[in-house]
Amino acid sequence: MRIAVTGASGRIGRTVVGLAVAQGHHVVPIDRAGPRSGAAEGSLVRIDLSDYRALSHALSGCDALIHLAAISGPGRDPDHVVHNNNVVANYNALRAAVDAGVSRICQASSVNAVGGRFSRWPRYDYFPLDERHPAYPEDPYSLSKLACEQQADAVARRYEDLSIASLRLHGVVGSRDETAEWIDLPDMAVQKHLWGFTGRAPAARALLAGVTAEFSGHEVCYVVAPETMVETPSMQLKEQYYPDVAVRGDLSGNRGFFDCSRARDVLGWYHDAD
Repeated sequence: MRIAVTGASGRIGRTVVGLAVAQGHHVVPIDRAGPRSGAAEGSLVRIDLSDYRALSHALSGCDALIHLAAISGPGRDPDHVVHNNNVVANYNALRAAVDAGVSRICQASSVNAVGGRFSRWPRYDYFPLDERHPAYPEDPYSLSKLACEQQADAVARRYEDLSIASLRLHGVVGSRDETAEWIDLPDMAVQKHLWGFTGRAPAARALLAGVTAEFSGHEVCYVVAPETMVETPSMQLKEQYYPDVAVRGDLSGNRGFFDCSRARDVLGWYHDAD
């Protein structure tokens, strides 16, 4: 399969590219930044995704698109830049893929599409969170991720031969050990994002499954580690920080606050697969 990967120079992008090549796919790496370690200068297509014509040309002849390119959170850029960059780039990626005849698309969403880490204090109606949970975003990044999922809904309704996966990733790290530095983040950040994380290799596997699994239409899936980053039992955390939130599933031991069964059912994905 010929797979285009936007944001290919980023940490997740490089892992996705490496995995796709290892599985025998031909990769078209796309990024507006120059290549970093592990990316070949000669193969990288350097374009800004606001350039629709250039993006359409880069996608010509591809069978699938994995769209990762985005500003990864609020704060470093003005709010309107974060939101507008992500929303415009995502729509361009979806529509350019359709124009190029690409029928399999996977895009990186975020657990923050429902509101969380960047809210004043997040609103959670029940635990563990699943894809039916209402969205309450406040900040430009979280709002942009929800909007990108809604774009995918619209495109999939209009073009019935598409498969689009929106994967709600969470704090992607190389290993669980890297999450130690998050425990003492200010503004109760770790409590807001429910002590979760996603390993980089499992994230790459999920993203590739998003364009190789057999399904139709648009699917939103949580892609998060099955356990939290802390040793405190999950029910104890829930009672301390979210005493009024209902529990509708299993939070025993250190089980995570995100229900990833949809990713298992649609993509055949497990975070800690052998």
